[in-house]
Amino acid sequence: MDSGLDGKGVIVTGGAGGIGTAVSRAFAAEGAKVAVHYRSSERAAIELAGDIGGIAVRADLRDPADVKTLFAAAQEGLGRIDVCVANAGVWPREDVPIWEMDPERWQATIDSNLTATFLTARAFLGHAASSGSGALVLVGSTAGLFGEAGHADYAAAKGAIVSGLLLSLKNEAARIGPAVRINAVAPGWTVTPMIGDKGLDPDHVAKVTSTMSLKKLGRPEDVAAQVVVLASDRLAGHISGQVVTVAGGMEGRQIL
Repeated sequence: MDSGLDGKGVIVTGGAGGIGTAVSRAFAAEGAKVAVHYRSSERAAIELAGDIGGIAVRADLRDPADVKTLFAAAQEGLGRIDVCVANAGVWPREDVPIWEMDPERWQATIDSNLTATFLTARAFLGHAASSGSGALVLVGSTAGLFGEAGHADYAAAKGAIVSGLLLSLKNEAARIGPAVRINAVAPGWTVTPMIGDKGLDPDHVAKVTSTMSLKKLGRPEDVAAQVVVLASDRLAGHISGQVVTVAGGMEGRQIL
């Protein structure tokens, strides 16, 4: 089915690794022009952009000035901005219960996930207010739906993204017009470098898939496919404010 994304300009934040790479490649396969955003993965971003005929743009998404520069560079390099995928985020590897978590880690996680998404959304919707159209896809997590013991900071940030932020942005976008849509995906356990070797340990896989009807971990391509659908006005033109959970039928988490 034709997605209607051919020739569209797309920004993918955190586009140089894991889910972001799959999303960037999926849009390119639909004929879109992609700006691969990165903060520290310069080599990977440049190589990926070369592979898909896009551009690589660096920005620290916690910095409003950098975000402004990112969108300006994307506009110049792509010629247009139609879609933004707010994918960038950080999952702290260390398991820390809330009573042992220091405020510095909490704030760093909130800034790298929730604040970065807010600033990205602010810039994109500012552009959409001028163009009158656009599709924004936020990337949350099942941690934000079911919680994640030892990672309350990450769960809180992702929960805010797929609830209060998403629903508020969806209604604010209506002030621009019906051609501006905001949706989200919430990936579950997905095999990416972010989860590290632990994610492939058989005992760990058994635990995290215990509440899934599909007893397997997801692939980045599984998430990317849903992002493309939500970004397409042709395939999802009457969908806004929705969360698509890509987690194999997950119903919750084991309490360990």
